Amino acid sequence: MYVELIGYLGSLLIVVSMLMTSVVKLRIINTVGSVIFTGYALTIHSYPTAAMNTALVLINLYNIFKIFRGKREYTIVRLNPNDVFLRFFLDSHELDIKKFFPKFNKLLFYDYALIICHKTDTIGIFLGKSGPDGTLTIHLDYTALSYRDSSVGSNLYKWLASQPLKKLIVTAPSPAHQPYLTKMGFVQDGEQFIKMM
Repeated sequence: MYVELIGYLGSLLIVVSMLMTSVVKLRIINTVGSVIFTGYALTIHSYPTAAMNTALVLINLYNIFKIFRGKREYTIVRLNPNDVFLRFFLDSHELDIKKFFPKFNKLLFYDYALIICHKTDTIGIFLGKSGPDGTLTIHLDYTALSYRDSSVGSNLYKWLASQPLKKLIVTAPSPAHQPYLTKMGFVQDGEQFIKMM
């Protein structure tokens, strides 16, 4: 009875891992589930199942190591806010953008526009409005799903620190976006998140 529950737990974790949008979370949860299921398979003498799950553990550990060890290089390019490519990118990722930036209006004019690239792929977009004395109000800081576990944000804000900006402001961010802002060094001040440069 208890042995079967262990098997069900391992299976459940493997299934749940497939629902993760984060690649790192998927790999970690899948690894834990595979370890548990390997133990279960050995207990019931199902050696082919144990071998398969052991292989999954090794594959997951290798990929987790690659994610944390590998250093991706990013290029940040400032564009004209009226650039046709910006509109194309916003249209292509509109549904995912709305999850994190439900109040974002792509029809407004933003005078500060960046794209973030990895090799030749465009993986992120950054839009803001300039204010007085080096203030920039950020309206969109979006990264495509497969790059959210990497160092895109760190590279972006390091690049912004080299620009003539003194203060970054995000007004009333969604709850889904707030942990990212905190990680990037923003401090909450009422409904705003502020980062001094």
